[in-house]
Amino acid sequence: MTAEEIRLAEQAISRIFPGLQTGWFEVKSPRTTDYNCIGWAVDDDRNWLWPGERYWPNGIRTDESVAAFVAVFATKGYTPCEGGALEPNFEKIALYVNDQATVTHAARQLSDGRWTSKLGSQWDIVHSLEGVCGSPPAYGQVAQILRRPVPISSQDAR
Repeated sequence: MTAEEIRLAEQAISRIFPGLQTGWFEVKSPRTTDYNCIGWAVDDDRNWLWPGERYWPNGIRTDESVAAFVAVFATKGYTPCEGGALEPNFEKIALYVNDQATVTHAARQLSDGRWTSKLGSQWDIVHSLEGVCGSPPAYGQVAQILRRPVPISSQDAR
């Protein structure tokens, strides 16, 4: 991305996400429709994971409830946990919901404690856990944090 593309992306994102206007965030990729926030959360940049859309694991309920998304992330080794604080040797995912408790978004914690998100069909960004919270079109509130042990191969890369 060029500096001008990044500047324009930052302006657009700041308008949509009030929590990012006062906080820090960084645009990390150009726009793409190849994957969404759920795919990005599990480090899959080839699939758009959402109930009833391009890809959803067989046998998992197809609603947008926290339970359905917890079940999807369980297939990748994630279990519910308390809080988004960085824990050595664990990877974390945050699920966001709207006022109707419908999942709207997911973010993945980076090894330095910051979070990364794919904003729908738009950009990947790095942000604080609460940076994408707020009323629509923002993603609501964090409803569930999940974690799994960092795979051994990933630990070697850290």
